[in-house]
Amino acid sequence: MNAPHVARVLIADDEPSIRFVLRETLEEQGFDVVEVADGEAALEQLSNGDFQLGFVDIRMPGLTGLEVLERLPAGPSEPSIVIITAQNTFENAVEAMKRGALDYLVKPFGIAEVKALAEKALRTRALEREVRELRRAVDQHTAHGEQLVGKSPAILEIFKTIGRVAARDISVLVTGDSGTGKELVARAIHTASGRAEHPFVAVNTAAIPRELLESELFGHERGAFTGAIAARKGRFREATGGTLFLDEIGDMPIDLQAKLLRVLQSGEVTPVGGQQAVSVDVRIVAATHRDLDVAVAAGNFREDLLYRLRVVPIQIPKLADRGEDVRILAEHFVSRYADELSDGNPFLTEETIDFLAEYQWPGNVRELENAIKRALVLSSGDVLQTEDFEFLLGDARPAEPGSDLTKLVEADVLEALGQPEPCDIYRSVLERVERPLLASVLSHTEGNQIRAAALLGINRNTLRKKIVDFGIEVPGRK
Repeated sequence: MNAPHVARVLIADDEPSIRFVLRETLEEQGFDVVEVADGEAALEQLSNGDFQLGFVDIRMPGLTGLEVLERLPAGPSEPSIVIITAQNTFENAVEAMKRGALDYLVKPFGIAEVKALAEKALRTRALEREVRELRRAVDQHTAHGEQLVGKSPAILEIFKTIGRVAARDISVLVTGDSGTGKELVARAIHTASGRAEHPFVAVNTAAIPRELLESELFGHERGAFTGAIAARKGRFREATGGTLFLDEIGDMPIDLQAKLLRVLQSGEVTPVGGQQAVSVDVRIVAATHRDLDVAVAAGNFREDLLYRLRVVPIQIPKLADRGEDVRILAEHFVSRYADELSDGNPFLTEETIDFLAEYQWPGNVRELENAIKRALVLSSGDVLQTEDFEFLLGDARPAEPGSDLTKLVEADVLEALGQPEPCDIYRSVLERVERPLLASVLSHTEGNQIRAAALLGINRNTLRKKIVDFGIEVPGRK
């Protein structure tokens, strides 16, 4: 009887400790493991050996992990590759996926993550091979100097999706709340695609009056309507060869949706007032903050158009749901706007970063960006402190004492007035008022001590001490 086939895995890393951990984990899963310590050896093994999977470090002597990926001969038996990196960046994520990686592993990593990736490799090798057809290096900066920033699991999945879909001329629908960065995702897709040398044209369909939107998109002939003193190409023809970004597509009038659908089906536009259709070669990326499935059910959005636009969906989470990105984004914006808005070398204190991380950011990344700009302009020095961001709390104030508390204070005052000897009424009343005051504010801030301290007008460390002294139970703390 023949022995069952054992899947082979290559580990390529110049750190012996990394190779040891990976070997122990993978052999425990039943893999046949081979180790190498440099890029040339990795390429030789992967090119000539019968490997199903490779864990390849992005930085090694000789060839880098990305160069190994690029030089691997394509074929039906090519192995799936997991890139190992110590730098969890947008560029590494997209470059790894662009060159055909199955995924990438960030140091330090967990055993469970390694096992999950190994299992994923065995399931999805055929699908991941298609990613090798991405042709262009990704410039992480868009034409406006903006950058898609983040290291949270959700944003990294978006980076990988961008890497997978960029080279395919399929429509992408980006959804998410206002301010989450939908246009940045669209620009990243365009920049990573073969259309990057051609125009990226953005249209906010909600910002253009209904009666002008058709002309804006499809163009018009001279004299087509009052005020049309000259012919106009329209945004579809302006974007020919490139990408057309249709922002807030959920607000497009239903009658114009039908015309848009015809253009997507035929690849031709007919200008307003014109008789001749014109061919256009455009990749569509649409975006909306609305739930289009709900809009379809309500009769406000065409279901057939939704199917055309949502070939690949990308959902961007709220900033509050990717809290680990707040520090990265805040420091990125400080660095980006320091020269423009500050006279020195501004930086955020750890306490300030904690404050920003605990704030809920209803306006998402755009609100954070604007908050950093405001703080840079108004700060009196290079150190950006919590006080420089208290404007985020608006007019919020601790709740006024209730009637029962007022009566309690008045009773203490009357009792003190009736005493023959002077007494420490201030300390007496303060002790009875302070604990319920702190507990009330902490309750209203749901245990957010940074915000509570700001509302109370005291230092966070002072608040922590008082919580301990009074034995106050903080909401949300286990």
